[in-house]
Amino acid sequence: MTVGIRGMGLIGGSFEKAFRAAGHEVVDLKAASPEAFAKCGLAVVCLPPRLVAPWVSAHAGEFADGAFVVDAAGVKGAVCRELADVARAAHWTFVGGHPMAGKEVSGYENSDATLFHGASMVLTPYDWTPPAAVERLKELLEPAGFSRFVVTDPDHHDEMIAYTSQLAHVVSSAYVRDPLSASHAGFSAGSYQDMTRVATVDPDIWTDLFLFNGKSLDAVLGRLIDRLADYRNAVRDGNAAALRSLLAEGRAAKERTK
Repeated sequence: MTVGIRGMGLIGGSFEKAFRAAGHEVVDLKAASPEAFAKCGLAVVCLPPRLVAPWVSAHAGEFADGAFVVDAAGVKGAVCRELADVARAAHWTFVGGHPMAGKEVSGYENSDATLFHGASMVLTPYDWTPPAAVERLKELLEPAGFSRFVVTDPDHHDEMIAYTSQLAHVVSSAYVRDPLSASHAGFSAGSYQDMTRVATVDPDIWTDLFLFNGKSLDAVLGRLIDRLADYRNAVRDGNAAALRSLLAEGRAAKERTK
């Protein structure tokens, strides 16, 4: 199989290295010839959300008949809606995708052939995408090392990612901006490291992700702010019963997710 990749950063570079390690030919589609596009059975687009649809649309006539095109952006609703007309008319299959793997650092130099080993790959096909095509795409992506494929619709993906990923990055960023962070040495251990680990994000990339998923992120941020107010009020009021109840609810919620 020949795999085309557009965007050789952390994610694109890791796809490249993974497919090469599995014995497949890989083509960098950044400045590829029409002939190079035409021989790719799979194209993986690893660009920021705002660039995915314009790039795929611009090259719609160059993908081979029967090929699969999947993106790796962290937001799916906006991308899939913008590409809907192109995808419906194409002689190749577009499916939105999001590999659930990453690092706190970016760039090709940090890419890794094993990044996706044991990770989930979320796929967001259109309503008209044949189930057999989705199953074939899973087979094509398996050499990257994914252990699980989750198939859902784009809006549900965005709602879940707002909670499981984007909210955590917002909280980490806000937490580490406290003035006390500058003098944490000697007073911090695992909890501090856990809370600040994902604060070292690329501001440009994550601004795109947050704004492209603004509605879902706003909703989960609002709910978190309301819950934080409950803890703050209990502490302010010296209400041990209320605080104990909140902590017990949090513990039970965590145990349910194990």
